[in-house]
Amino acid sequence: MGERLKGRVAVVTGAGRGLGRCHALLLADEGAKVVVNDLGGAVDGTGAAKTPADEVVAEIKKKGGKAVANYENVASYEGAERLIKTALDEFGRLDILINNAGVLRDRMVFNMTEEEWDTVMKVHLYGHFNCTKHACIIFRQQRSGRIVNTSSDAGLGNMGQANYSAAKEGIVGLTRTVARDMGRYGVTCNAIRPMAATRMTMTPELAAAWAKRAETGVGGPAIPGVGAPAEAGAPLAGLGAMAPEAVSPFVVFLCTDEAANINGCNFSVGGGDIRLFSEPQHIRSIHKKGIWTVDELCELVPTTLAAGLVNPSPPAPPKA
Repeated sequence: MGERLKGRVAVVTGAGRGLGRCHALLLADEGAKVVVNDLGGAVDGTGAAKTPADEVVAEIKKKGGKAVANYENVASYEGAERLIKTALDEFGRLDILINNAGVLRDRMVFNMTEEEWDTVMKVHLYGHFNCTKHACIIFRQQRSGRIVNTSSDAGLGNMGQANYSAAKEGIVGLTRTVARDMGRYGVTCNAIRPMAATRMTMTPELAAAWAKRAETGVGGPAIPGVGAPAEAGAPLAGLGAMAPEAVSPFVVFLCTDEAANINGCNFSVGGGDIRLFSEPQHIRSIHKKGIWTVDELCELVPTTLAAGLVNPSPPAPPKA
């Protein structure tokens, strides 16, 4: 076990499986005391069980670390408050928050229900805010803290994931603003876009969506190694670069003193590949004194602002 995080206390949401489990274990390996939060539900958010969180706590304790389980639903404002309070009650402080919990309700936008939209938004975007808000009260008082949020390359556009994509890109905006709100108090807030094979990514439907996105040249290549359905409880460590364990070292790094000046950034992390995303910037502009007319725009925009743009999903002929 290392000691880079000795004496610090971390909360990890969705820590019973996949990425969250790996984050919790490595944080503990570096000396942190960990609150392992997991509702224990299915990928779609239904159901609940204590076993996933309990098993991770047992793993940490077996290696000599300190951890406690928490089963709150982060989609609940009050539940998130109780989760943060657990760190204070059990370990007396809070230093690190890893927002990782998530669910999927994939559907083409014209078929998506209000409930499917709301469920994904509540767990991902609301869940990030709920935990962050309550943690930041503590971080502001003690003038220190680390927050690592979980976005996704799906936020750049992925077929059949309007709810997930919107939530994940919303998390990037949340990250930027929390970094600015809290930086003066010695708190950093960053986001990762993990590339890993977990039970949320190892589905044929999602693999097909990623492949389609790669064909259109939007957002980068398809995820290698993703597409085979994950059996319940199947170990993921044998997946090489796509193993979730490969993402956690960078997450833990962002929680160390060496990362104190990294704030408001978002990174793609997968295997040995870590990439810093640029911030959006204007790349072209047109200008005139006064207001443009529609006729002027129809004549000018195709050869200026829109020159070279590629429709990521051009019209297709009707199916016979």
